[in-house]
Amino acid sequence: MPASYSFSVVHTSRQGSDLTFTVHVVPRASKSEIIGEHDGALKVRLATSPVDGAANRELIRVLAKSLNLPQNAIEIVSGFNSKRKVVRARGAETARLEQLGRVK
Repeated sequence: MPASYSFSVVHTSRQGSDLTFTVHVVPRASKSEIIGEHDGALKVRLATSPVDGAANRELIRVLAKSLNLPQNAIEIVSGFNSKRKVVRARGAETARLEQLGRVK
């Protein structure tokens, strides 16, 4: 059973090297950026619109860059067509996600 944590109220769970967390996406923003925590999720603004998976691809790019991981280490587990998504990051550091949750 995976351990569960709550950092800066971004709820996470870890299983091995996989860190799973919820993301709240705001599409059609002026620029792509992580802006902190929102209702237990990491809030991410995306400069793309959710057409043909463009926002999901941009989310993966932004998270990979912010977590210092390759894009293939980031996987959207659920919520492909939703603003609220569950993401798995292989090899992500919990401390780094905690820092991102504090950005405002």
